[in-house]
Amino acid sequence: MATNEVYQYSLISALMDGVASNGIPISDVLRHGDHGLGTFKNMVGEMIVLDGEVYQMKADGSVVHVDPETTITPFATVTRFDPTTTVKATLKDGKKDLQALLDELHPEATNHFLAIRLNGMFERIEFRTAGGQCRPREGMVDVCSRQTTHTFEGEMGTVIGFRCPGYVMGINVAGDHLHFISEDRERGGHILGFETEGEIEVGVAVMSNFRLELPKGDREFDEAKLVKDEEGIKAVEG
Repeated sequence: MATNEVYQYSLISALMDGVASNGIPISDVLRHGDHGLGTFKNMVGEMIVLDGEVYQMKADGSVVHVDPETTITPFATVTRFDPTTTVKATLKDGKKDLQALLDELHPEATNHFLAIRLNGMFERIEFRTAGGQCRPREGMVDVCSRQTTHTFEGEMGTVIGFRCPGYVMGINVAGDHLHFISEDRERGGHILGFETEGEIEVGVAVMSNFRLELPKGDREFDEAKLVKDEEGIKAVEG
């Protein structure tokens, strides 16, 4: 794929329905991008793809480097990231200030996808990680009800994420979806909130091409109801 095109495997609604026993090798996903998010078989931990390297952020907040040839994913979103805009900014109110900044930088992109990368010192950052399914087809709401949250102060690191337009809710997560990994690659997870005191680097790419690949030969997916649960998605991903 060319730069700044979205590739997605499976649907967020499939995760909501517990479709997570199967998937594709992460190496297949990396053919489409070097920047992204996702999860792992049975929803064990959070995935971050940073500069083409894949990390699994586990329930205890620890991080392991993943071999993409031997590990599968039931859901992932990636792009070959090339920022169209790079600025320095202070995001004192975290996600709220980031949303305002993105609106200011790209008011024309309301109905497009954005890829996002933040680099710098986070004065405070709170993130969560999920431990995975306790049984096959356990839905994402139940999995995330057992999530573990972690809060750190004065943490250098990188945030990788996407902003998806509202009309894809259920296909992906509408709004800003962000994962964090520390500079030493030892801590990270799905961001719940953050703030910065000083300036951090904000890179953004506007994307207009979206490719979706659905699971094939996956009985869980074939039998899933895939009803859009907007409130449930907001509860686990908001």
